[in-house]
This record gives sequence, C-alpha cells and structure tokens, in this order.
Amino acid sequence: MDRQTYLHALLIGATGPTGQEVLAKAQSLEWRLRALARRPEALAAFAGVHEVVRGDVLDEASLVHAMSGVEVVICLIGTPFTMKPVSLLSDGTRHIVSAMAKAGCRRLICVTGMGAGDSRGHGGFLYDHIILPLLLRRIYADKDRQEAVVRASGLDWTLVRPAMLTNGAATGHYRALTDLTGARLTRISRKDVADFLLGEAHERKFSRQTVNLSE
Repeated sequence: MDRQTYLHALLIGATGPTGQEVLAKAQSLEWRLRALARRPEALAAFAGVHEVVRGDVLDEASLVHAMSGVEVVICLIGTPFTMKPVSLLSDGTRHIVSAMAKAGCRRLICVTGMGAGDSRGHGGFLYDHIILPLLLRRIYADKDRQEAVVRASGLDWTLVRPAMLTNGAATGHYRALTDLTGARLTRISRKDVADFLLGEAHERKFSRQTVNLSE
C-alpha cells in the first residue's frame, strides 16, 4: 500500500490498550485509520497520523456519521471488570450493526475473547474452572450475546477471540485457529492481535468465520 494510505477502516474501542496497539501498528505501516472515541483527547498522541472522531457505541447517530466512506469496521469494545450483569457489549454491537446498515458498510471484524462460544473449555484448568466461571461469567455471557448479534447481522463478519492478552512484544508467530479440536489456547500479545486485525482488514481471509488467536 502507498505511504500514508487510508485503509478506509473505522476502529471502535480505540482508547483501550489493544485499540492503541492497533493504531500504533497502523502507524508503523504508514496506514491511516479513523478512530472513534468518546474522548478524542485520549488519542492525542495519534491525532497527527490517524483521523480521530467523537462518538459512542450507544449513540447510533454518531456511529453512522463516523462510518461515512468506511469499508470495514474493527470493533474492540470492552467493559470494565464487574461481577454484575453486563449488556454494553451486545447493546453496543447492535448499534454498530444498525449503523453499518444505514451507512452502507458491509465488513465487520469484531473481537470478543477466549471463553466465548465454543472456545469455552480450551483455556486450561485455571482459566476454564476458576477465572471464567467465578470472575468473568457475566461479562462472557454478554460476549456470547454479542457474537450472536454479529452472526445474525447479515454482514460480512469475522469474529476474533484472542487468548489471554499480554503486553509482550510482537512475535509475528501465533496461531489463528478456526477449528479448536484438541487445541489449548494460552496467551497472545496485544501487538500480535493488532497485527492480525490489520492483516484481516486488508486481506479478508476469514469471511464469516470465527478465529481463535493464541501463541
């Protein structure tokens, strides 16, 4: 791609740690993204390279506006740790899907996580039997609903489930699994997740598939 190419991608969830790794990776590739943030000032470090727009996943009008001219949406919305019922992930994704229909954007890459859907039971004893059921149960119930929204959307979607995220270095060597038979998911750096997301946005290898990422 040419220098400072605009990828025609909207990044939602850009202020989170993985979102910022996506912006940094795109910057290193000299690709320009559009990033949605409730507080654009939180992305001031990237404003000279990327287009930062104000918006909220619960404000559909702001999403439609941000999607003007966009070909692919990368959704990285998250929620703070809580043991209370959660609906932000599924509600926000419903707004994203609806806004995409109104804006005429067809391609959605949505990140959920290890433990959603059929990846449950593939994270090892500690994660599968203690962390997920005791600490993350409510959040992952909403991730399951979020995945159902994506699958029912009629869009050209890809679901991405990273293993346990780390702040380690990019390796460029990780597994992208669509079949979990006999597989155990362990961990993956946010930098490697960013590498996968930008590659998928550009190359579209996993249309209407769920991809599980792990080292």
